[in-house]
Formats: sequence, structure tokens, C-alpha cells
Amino acid sequence: MASLAEIRARIAAQENKSQGPRPASDNAIYPHWNMDEGTTATLRFLPDADSTNTFFWVERQIIKLPFNGVKGDSNVRHLQVQVPCVEMYGENCPILAEVRPWYKDETLKEMANKYWKKRSYIFQGFVRQNPLGDDVTPPNPIRRFIISPQIFTIIKSSLMDPEMEELPTDYMKGLDFNVKKTSKGGYADYSTSSWARRETALTEVEQAAIEAHGLFNLADFLPKKPSEAELRVMKEMFEASVDGKPYDPDKWGAYYRPYGLDVPAASAAPQVDKVQDSKVDEVEEKSEPVVTSKGTSSDKAQDILAMIRARQNKSA
Repeated sequence: MASLAEIRARIAAQENKSQGPRPASDNAIYPHWNMDEGTTATLRFLPDADSTNTFFWVERQIIKLPFNGVKGDSNVRHLQVQVPCVEMYGENCPILAEVRPWYKDETLKEMANKYWKKRSYIFQGFVRQNPLGDDVTPPNPIRRFIISPQIFTIIKSSLMDPEMEELPTDYMKGLDFNVKKTSKGGYADYSTSSWARRETALTEVEQAAIEAHGLFNLADFLPKKPSEAELRVMKEMFEASVDGKPYDPDKWGAYYRPYGLDVPAASAAPQVDKVQDSKVDEVEEKSEPVVTSKGTSSDKAQDILAMIRARQNKSA
């Protein structure tokens, strides 16, 4: 288990740097985004089973590709395919490589925001206060939490506070974290979430659960690293999405497909995330909405892509 000092050093190093097979579903994810406004969930985070991970979380990066329906199916008008951003694995992402220059042009920033990677963070721990009346604690009470950047910023900034003397995941002197749901501008807001003021020890029941079930290896719940073939498909899907074309299940169904879409020829095709993961992304987007123009059409998408390619050809 990494010490608080090691975590602080690692966070500082990351900030300085930035400035210069998936397991089967076990229904362990706690859907805090389903909380009613004005309620609080109290969580107790636990360390990663992977002792080489300095942190008690892992970062997840996803790119959302919107499509105007499905090829050959007029009943589906709009859908979205989620693919992993390979920057999550320390590699160059072919989609972001094309999107990144768009931010230099004011007329392309809206489109750049749409295709930019979305971050979330995977934690684990106990739910000590649960405002969700219909939530059923699974046999293994160690839950996983998909945390949005808004909440993560609060967690990380507090860890850098010198007044926090103990690691919050310490079994005997750790701290609870209170997720508080309010609203701001009509969207879910978690900015008042905070650490508890007093340290508490894990209960005998909680310690027994860790002994019986063990901790999760958090990296096991990240999307599978794409192969070269999958990277080519991702880039092809991205270009089709920007062009305003429909999703083609015959071409891409064996690689990536929208959640819930029945693709008979691709029974083994991976889906990047479960329903719960998608919902937390929606919550985060609503917390920090990206302003888009009304009535964005496929024609506009084609015009933008043509403009981008023309500029690239000119610069070449």
C-alpha cells in the first residue's frame, strides 16, 4: 500500500509532466448518480489490490462517437459508440491526433469538444451510508465506484492538503468521503462533496469482508487495450462519424458496437462499458456542459470535415 507521501509525490509529478481480459459483470458498481437531489452517500475507499499502483484509483479514458442511425435500419435515428482512448495506456491516440489541432481554430472547437476523450476514475470501497432505497448490496460488499472529474478534483486536491496526515484508505485511521448531490443550472452537481472531518477504523464486519473476498485489481476493469486492427476500425468509425454517416454493423460490429444493439454476426464484439459506466459519463457531461449549437446536421459535419482536410492538405 502506497503512503500518503508517495501519492502526493506521484500526483505532483503527473501535474508537472502534464504542464511541460475484462472480468464478467458482478453488479458491484454503486450508482451514486441515481441519488435524489439533496442526499448524501458516505463511501470508504480501499486500496488497489495491485501493490504497484501508487494510487487507490485508476483513470479511464473514453471517446464517444455519435452516428446518425444504423445503416440499413431506418428505425434508429441517433446512437453512440464508445471506444477506449489509447492514451490511457501511454500510447498515441489516432483520433486525438486528428482532433487536437482543431482547438487552434475557433470554428472547430465545438466539434473538437464532441470528440475529445472523457475521463472517469475507478475506485473501490464500502458504502457506509446509502440513500438509494432500491439498491441491494451484493454478497461481496466491496463496491466499485465510477467517479467523475468533478468529484475526483475534490478527492485529489484534499490529498495534497498538508493537514491530511493519514492515508484515507488506512484501515484504522482512514477517512470517509461524502458524495453530496445538488443541482446547478439544471444539472447534477457534486461540488459540495467532501471528506469526513474525523478518522474512523473499519468495522469488524468490513475487515472480515476484505479477508473473505479480497480487494479488486482496479486495472482489470479498464477497457481492453485495442489491437492494431481495432485501432484502424476506431479511426475509420471516427471519420464516418464526423462525415455524418450511419453506423455500419457489417463493417464494425465485430469490433465495437453501441450498447444494446443486436449484431448477430458479432456475438463476441466487445462493448467498452456497461450501462452504469455510460450513465456516469452522462452525469459528468451535464455537470460541465459543452455548449453546442442547435440543429447540428450531417451536412454541417461533412462541411467541417471537408474544411479540416482542406487545411491539412494546404499545410502539407
